[in-house]
Amino acid sequence: MLKKIVFMGTPFFAVPILKSLYQNGYPISVVYTQPPKKSQRGQRINKSPIQGISETLNIEYRAPDSLKNNKEEYEYLKNLDPDIAIVVAYGQIIPKEFLSLTKKGFINIHASLLPKWRGAAPIQRSIMNLEKETGVSVMKIGEKLDTGPVCNSYKIEIADNDNAETISEKLSLLAAKKILDNIDDILEDKIEFKEQNHSEATYAFKIDKSESQIKWDDSAENIIGKINGLYPNPGAFFIYKGERYKILKAELALGVGKIGDVLDDYLQISCGNKKSIKVIYIQRQGKRTQNINEFIVGSQMKKGTNLNNV
Repeated sequence: MLKKIVFMGTPFFAVPILKSLYQNGYPISVVYTQPPKKSQRGQRINKSPIQGISETLNIEYRAPDSLKNNKEEYEYLKNLDPDIAIVVAYGQIIPKEFLSLTKKGFINIHASLLPKWRGAAPIQRSIMNLEKETGVSVMKIGEKLDTGPVCNSYKIEIADNDNAETISEKLSLLAAKKILDNIDDILEDKIEFKEQNHSEATYAFKIDKSESQIKWDDSAENIIGKINGLYPNPGAFFIYKGERYKILKAELALGVGKIGDVLDDYLQISCGNKKSIKVIYIQRQGKRTQNINEFIVGSQMKKGTNLNNV
């Protein structure tokens, strides 16, 4: 008898996982995703990536504003009587009363090696924390956020040139492959879920915009971690003469000077640990992204400028 699978997800990260299940013959009864959002100027309605792929694959989808106190969705899932729900960056807390509506539980694919980096921004936090590895964890959702038992975790390395975008892509493709190794065993009760070691938990709190500003007295390594961890959005930035400059890519350099000094005409900037960073791509407020060779033409950030004095 065919199993009934509910999929819950919203961003691009979830798309390869839904496609993998669909293309490998797993019957997706319904998809849940966040409702469309208006663009900043309200000119356009933006569907979630998961809504888009659901329409392409002709899978029924539902996009309630909230599941909390939502009797309609509760009754819908209860009548559907699903076997399992796969949750990937859905963006909503699953209410307690919903968790009993599937036979094998709500299974979450979380983008960290639990119990490290529970919460909203695990990819960004792992990079900003200068960690050398991350991964995905397959876990059963409980009442508290990301605290449920885990059946499997899969690791990847974080390279020096990785950023939040590249790691997200790598983890999404890894999860798309590994969910196929787990779902049958979960449905057939052939896999063990083990309790997390809660004493080792760390939390990946949502990124606050105030964290995006670069402080030049921080270490060069931490500044690179911030640039990579916050790429492409919201991006790490500094202020110069009242304008915001977003650094999209930079690398460690060896130049030494007063903290915040521009050490050459190619935007090498001295940081707080007697090292510096070399800017590679930068975006001036309201302008397009430029490589440093384009940017320096006409730029006032010449050798000797101090970016702390503006």
